[in-house]
Amino acid sequence: MEGVATSTAAGRLAPAANNTLVFRGHQLLVDERGGLARSPHRWLASLPPRCALDFLAPEGQPWAVIEVDRALEPPPGHEFRHLKTLLDTLPPATRSLAARALELLEFDRAHRFCGACGAPTVLHTRPSPMRRCTNTDCGREHYPRVSPVVIVAVERGPEILLGRSPHFPPGLYSALAGFVDAGESAEQAVHREILEETGLRIGNLRYFASQAWPFPHALMLGYQAEYEGGEILCAPDEIEDARFFHIDALPAVFPTRYAMANLLLRDFCLRHGRPWPPAG
Repeated sequence: MEGVATSTAAGRLAPAANNTLVFRGHQLLVDERGGLARSPHRWLASLPPRCALDFLAPEGQPWAVIEVDRALEPPPGHEFRHLKTLLDTLPPATRSLAARALELLEFDRAHRFCGACGAPTVLHTRPSPMRRCTNTDCGREHYPRVSPVVIVAVERGPEILLGRSPHFPPGLYSALAGFVDAGESAEQAVHREILEETGLRIGNLRYFASQAWPFPHALMLGYQAEYEGGEILCAPDEIEDARFFHIDALPAVFPTRYAMANLLLRDFCLRHGRPWPPAG
């Protein structure tokens, strides 16, 4: 049936030459230079993939994504690297493809059975990926999950609000973020998250940009806002520390420059005539 993709361990796909992404968990198969591995079909021929499915790139090109066993060693001249470590170096189009592929693997893994009736589902990839319940009395269609997350740079003149979770590596800070709750807008979520996590009131909220963050299926919605009032009171068990940092005394931040928090910080620095990343 057209549009039905293989997604079982016994499956085999024959995508166009070079159009295959291979994952081992969150690790992508790349060559020695960190570029996308080309045509690993000969290496894959004797390996039963844990999952194999096809999808279309935004330009309409057919691609395949294959997930292999986590104990599998890469072929000669290649390595598996966590996708987070490649976000700053992969070309934008390749980065987007890899993010989409990883999210599709997570979707396929999490929706093998219908959440409404429990019957098995079948993966369809045309015109867009979804899994359809095989129970004719149900027939529900399940689509890849997207979880919107708001992240906001709260500014107070030459200062910016940054916080750290207890789970962050020592000394690292980031812009504050949180999931959008059911029934609220992204803007409402920004105000709620800042108030809940720090007790601060904000205003002049403005949209900045969005980005896919496929760990496992987040859509980051970046905002900028101005401090309006209140004293910082960190929410227990959520924020270990939060404070306003002067632009000339910023703390260590996560090294991935592609991350939305760093894009917000970069814009803040450039608007105030400072280099990014900060010197030193």
